[in-house]
Amino acid sequence: MRKQLIALIAGLSLTAAPVLADPIEPEDWFTPHATGCMLLGECTDDVAPIWGIDYLVQEYPVSNWNPVAEEFSRILNALTLIDVGVYLADQKYFEVGQRGIYHTVTNNFYLNRSYMSRPGVLMSVMRHEGWHAAQDCMAGTIDNSMIAIIRPEDDVPMIWQEMVERTYPESAWPWEKEATWAGKTEGMTMRALEACERGRMWEVYPPTPMTREWLEENKYIVK
Repeated sequence: MRKQLIALIAGLSLTAAPVLADPIEPEDWFTPHATGCMLLGECTDDVAPIWGIDYLVQEYPVSNWNPVAEEFSRILNALTLIDVGVYLADQKYFEVGQRGIYHTVTNNFYLNRSYMSRPGVLMSVMRHEGWHAAQDCMAGTIDNSMIAIIRPEDDVPMIWQEMVERTYPESAWPWEKEATWAGKTEGMTMRALEACERGRMWEVYPPTPMTREWLEENKYIVK
């Protein structure tokens, strides 16, 4: 589809299998197969839902969560109201260096437990993956597997554009540029998710011309 929209189909060549007590072996850890197992809900060992800021306090009692408590709680509340689950998962389910991932099919995202003890890091990943959920909302509904950009590319500060161009494949640039910006900007993801939760996404963030065309063609909005 046009560059304003993309269908994310897991990107993993996996075949559904019966759920086993331990569906992956140690040699599968840190691979796309392990990630896919987690995303499909077949791997649940050391994967737990984050139900509130107090859960983080329990998991990382040495960290000071007070400075991020309000923003974190508002993001988590908005995600919960639009049926997006947030999970803390063991590092074995992620490729090396990967800190988080949002899955457009199940509408869940997962945070790599090994990196989340630092509140600043957790919030950066939370905002980044939460922005992808907001992009999902922008594409019509959280229940489809499409995402759309929310802000025109020219709005994204050049520092984040350049960073993304050095680290992501070109096909992902439009979505990752603004998600990277959101990940480093306090309140940006929070406001977008709250607009989604209140049914005001396209009022607060006017769709780009191609996104609007898509929304009209699929009767998400009236011409």
